[in-house]
Amino acid sequence: MCGIIGYTGSESVKEVLLDALELLEYRGYDSAGIAVMEQEKITVYKRAGRVKELREKCAGKAEDALCGIGHTRWATHGGVNDVNAHPHQVGRVTLVHNGIIENYRELMADYDLQEKLKSETDSEVAAALLDRFYEGNPEEAIKKTVGKLKGTFALVIMFADRPGVIYSTRNVSPIVATLCEEGAMLASDLTALCRFTNRYFVVPEYHILEMRKDSVKLTDFDGEVKEPEYLTADWELSSAGKNGYPFYMEKEIMEQPQAVENTIGNRVVSGMPDFSGDGVPDSLFTECERINIIACGTAMHAGLVAQALVKSILHMHIDVDMASEFMYSDPVIDDKTLVIAVSQSGETIDTLEAVKYARRRGARCLSIINVKGSSIARESDYVLYTNAGPEIAVASTKAYTTQLTLFYLIVAKMAQLRGIYDTERTQSFVRELKRTPEVMKKVLERRRDVHVLANNILSAKDLFMIGRGLDHSILLEGSLKLKEVSYIHSEAYASGELKHGPIALITQDTPVVAAVTQEKLRSKELSNIKEVKSRGAEIVLFIKESLAEDIDSQYQTFLLPDMQDEFMVMPASVALQLLAYYVSSDKGFDVDKPRNLAKVVTVE
Repeated sequence: MCGIIGYTGSESVKEVLLDALELLEYRGYDSAGIAVMEQEKITVYKRAGRVKELREKCAGKAEDALCGIGHTRWATHGGVNDVNAHPHQVGRVTLVHNGIIENYRELMADYDLQEKLKSETDSEVAAALLDRFYEGNPEEAIKKTVGKLKGTFALVIMFADRPGVIYSTRNVSPIVATLCEEGAMLASDLTALCRFTNRYFVVPEYHILEMRKDSVKLTDFDGEVKEPEYLTADWELSSAGKNGYPFYMEKEIMEQPQAVENTIGNRVVSGMPDFSGDGVPDSLFTECERINIIACGTAMHAGLVAQALVKSILHMHIDVDMASEFMYSDPVIDDKTLVIAVSQSGETIDTLEAVKYARRRGARCLSIINVKGSSIARESDYVLYTNAGPEIAVASTKAYTTQLTLFYLIVAKMAQLRGIYDTERTQSFVRELKRTPEVMKKVLERRRDVHVLANNILSAKDLFMIGRGLDHSILLEGSLKLKEVSYIHSEAYASGELKHGPIALITQDTPVVAAVTQEKLRSKELSNIKEVKSRGAEIVLFIKESLAEDIDSQYQTFLLPDMQDEFMVMPASVALQLLAYYVSSDKGFDVDKPRNLAKVVTVE
């Protein structure tokens, strides 16, 4: 979950490290630090708090550094303080670490490391062990250390007697690297490299990367030199910046029409869904008897929308599982199961382990991912990339709607292949999907109206969201967004369930957000809204424009532009994202970095 950077090259090392850490801060922002090498001396600067505070601490220092490594932390072992911040330095070794060393206590005892340690972290144990084994040969010391570690790790290392050289190795936890005009770089993900290049390679597990300012060398643990396999990201080098917006979340909400358009891209040929460019065979969709979607958080909510579409259109058996619970719930998985794994980063550890489990059980796996070469992508049989570009804000927005876009295309493709839709019906479905960018733009053009609605819930301590069918699926994600960035306790309920308990919590101090986008459910949903209104709740209503006739003027209402009912998830999701964004920003919170959260979850 932590952010890692390493750099050696012609640019100011300190500035490259600090700039990259700011881009990686969504991976963890409890503390931050850098270590820089000047001649044969490695100096560490670190502190609890944000990268901007570390930058202040480094002012006027480390101007002549030859190379350096940096880290922004999401705390797992040990409290949040200066001592527990990375990098950790023991003897001749300085390192940063992402992951979990499960056997750190045993290593402390077996190698009598306690007296060398200053922090409470498992990471410093790895540094102490590496220093114990180091006798002048970095590769041998790294291999010997890794042979003793249990758990997940991405280690980036400098040795005091190896000026200008950075080493790295990993297991599960990701590291990407590149050699470009400005030098050699590595990072925990591509975002940190975007300023310099969109070409990169993934460091393979149990390999050693050696970086110098003008070269990179990759060797396996048998000492055989390997050629890096470079990938190209479909991102512009400037796309990781804020582009004038106060927060990344707002920028990424505004980017959704283009992101959806890019995701549809060349996957529609002659008006029909086509995955041939992704190398996904039709047989993947025709030979399965059941579907299982595995994901976490926002990605799981995209899966719930897909579940509703699969049931109503394909009439197939489908389960949506939280990836963290998947292996422990005795899932019904076999060679007739299509498993669809969903993850923005492609590094979500629970989803990765679930994919491995499903494939061991004989299932074929299709992953929906935003990052080329990521761990889940490499573990899957087939991959569909969302083409959303870098998403920096912790609260996911454009990743969610591009995941939905791919699910709509998958459902259309399966309906066509299975004879449920004829050509005309399939093309009609795809035409409506292709309207999504323009409909999203209509919502975004009226974002100030959503801002006005946000004032109605600004002071709420508790809030409920209600809807039926697809509207309930929409609100599960809307509720999560509000919780994540505004810290308002928010729960989404299927509105028909209100009378079975939750309505006891409704008072005049409890605002209710409702969604009404499905024509067949309009009367029932409006009846449920009246029930909570009669208990004194203030209503914020998002309703499809064509369903808004005779709406109570006492409701605070936003009219959603019309699409066919099954597509109303798209404009409604954008409106709910804006609602959460404006509540958070008006409260004065750091919208992009909500407390206790990190965007990429790489520890179980």
